[in-house]
Amino acid sequence: MMGPFSIDTYLPSFREMEIALGATPIQIQQSLTAFLLPFAFMSLWHGALSDALGRRRVIIAGFAIVTVASVGCALARSVEALWTFRALQGLAAGMFVVGRAVVRDVYEGPAAQRVISQISVLFAVAPAIAPVIGGYLHEWFGWRSVFYFMALFAGIVSLWSWWSLPETLPPDRRHALHAGRLARAYGASLSHHGFVACALASAFAFMAIFLYIADANALLVRHLHVSETAFFILFGPVTAGMMLGGWLSGRLAGKLDSTHTIAWSFFTMLLATGANVAFHLLHSAVLPWTVVPLFFYATGMSLSMPTLTLIGLDYFPARRGLASSCQAFILTAGNAVTAGLLAPFAATSPLRIALVSASLTLVALCCLPFIRRGKAIVG
Repeated sequence: MMGPFSIDTYLPSFREMEIALGATPIQIQQSLTAFLLPFAFMSLWHGALSDALGRRRVIIAGFAIVTVASVGCALARSVEALWTFRALQGLAAGMFVVGRAVVRDVYEGPAAQRVISQISVLFAVAPAIAPVIGGYLHEWFGWRSVFYFMALFAGIVSLWSWWSLPETLPPDRRHALHAGRLARAYGASLSHHGFVACALASAFAFMAIFLYIADANALLVRHLHVSETAFFILFGPVTAGMMLGGWLSGRLAGKLDSTHTIAWSFFTMLLATGANVAFHLLHSAVLPWTVVPLFFYATGMSLSMPTLTLIGLDYFPARRGLASSCQAFILTAGNAVTAGLLAPFAATSPLRIALVSASLTLVALCCLPFIRRGKAIVG
């Protein structure tokens, strides 16, 4: 939940932060990119570090650094200082990828899919409650309190992990941080057709909904004219859909094969995004119809992601931490591009947001045929 909290909690504070830091709307928007680019880069390495040092150390250290960086964001007196500490947050928060490797250390087959689905449900809760918490903190105590909240959250989870998280990767299964071997392992992962296709399909499907998250302030405040404490109007349906999709994925584990799971999920996404474009071609943005299709899209997306994640990880059973890092890098790099380039471009109108989102969904669909071209297992 740390990643979504770091992205979504401060969204309602954008306008106040512009005034307090003497920044433009684009400069404050770029604080998302300042977080996401280092987040994407380090997510490549957290998995490899956990393969070498163990899962537990990386998770605890990552949360501790996020705690310090969040305090730095709260104390920032310029937008440049905010960017710096947001980048530090991103460098550490990328350790979330280790969690998926922990699941595959412990569980196999349908059991792994069920646990990944449960994680997906928890992941879905964060974007819903984060902007609501942030909106009320913003109203009561000002925007800096939002980052103090992040520091408190990260600090508590770091202590909790130190107290109760077991080590799931014994020393005899670890891989030393040898530059040549790592380069070959990354090369094998990022050149494997099936693995990359799974990762890109997940990334583009998520980017289509993340566009709405990155443009939440513009869509809700500028176009729909709601207050900073009403962000649940957007995040509520998205979260409900993600929770439903995650729950369905867990229920269908071992009952519906991966091909049919992915087919039904993409059918739902295409139907939802098509309806969204059609509505905004014919009507101005209005509640609830502007956000209703997002519930169905999020359901389909969340149904597909555990299956695509596990297919990708199972191509590399000996280096699941590194493989998880590569998956996360592709996803978060896509989110960084969305926040830095696509969101400012699309923010001018709800129709443009819907069209860009639909285009991303179609790109995700085009990735699916390449999954079959990958080898079944790579050691």
